[in-house]
Amino acid sequence: MSEVIDVSRIDQIINERLEVLLPRKLEQIEQARTPSMTIIATKGTLDWAYPPFILASTAAALGWNVSVFFTFYGLQLLRKDLSHLKVSPLGNPGMPMKMPFGPKWFRGINWNIPNLVQATIPGFESLATVLMKQTITNSGVAQVAELRSLSIEAGVNMIGCQMTVDLFGFTRDDFIPEVKEFVGAATFLPMAKDADVSLYICSVPTAALTPISTLRLRVRRALALFRARPGPTCCSAAAGWVWT
Repeated sequence: MSEVIDVSRIDQIINERLEVLLPRKLEQIEQARTPSMTIIATKGTLDWAYPPFILASTAAALGWNVSVFFTFYGLQLLRKDLSHLKVSPLGNPGMPMKMPFGPKWFRGINWNIPNLVQATIPGFESLATVLMKQTITNSGVAQVAELRSLSIEAGVNMIGCQMTVDLFGFTRDDFIPEVKEFVGAATFLPMAKDADVSLYICSVPTAALTPISTLRLRVRRALALFRARPGPTCCSAAAGWVWT
């Protein structure tokens, strides 16, 4: 007589074997996979140029695949000449106003200058920019152009927003040649969806918000935080709030 094959027993053996091998295989695949990160840069000022380039260059140095999408004023960070970047303490209560020269006690003073004074004095923004650049030099922090070059050397993919280019009348000759792509949101969003980490670099001047608008902003943040989980990490630097 031919032996009767117990199909259920075979299925049981296969399932038990898969339960042992599958987790190991998935762990091997995860370890071999290269992490990825996407960043949306919307600010074109001296101070807000640092977060995207610092994060991008650091992640790239760790071996991550990094893409930065520069849109609206963030396109200024891709210009060939970055000497026009300025910083404004107006409506920026988190910015310390300290002098980069003089004795130690003098440099330690935080000059809380009212917004009305800052808005009235001609050239105050240029003065603040000069002082900030001197503070950066004194601290040994790399210049924005250096950080950008480091990011490019590390393999960061610099992407320009084509819609913003058209909106502000730029041409591709206005930007560094390392920008290989000029695309729209429809092209970038799938990249952000598949990334392990997605960061949105933005700012909202808290001093300019009314109590009602502040409440609305906090509600929107709470909703965004709730909707963001359990997907990729979401981060916003808006008004000092960060969530991961």
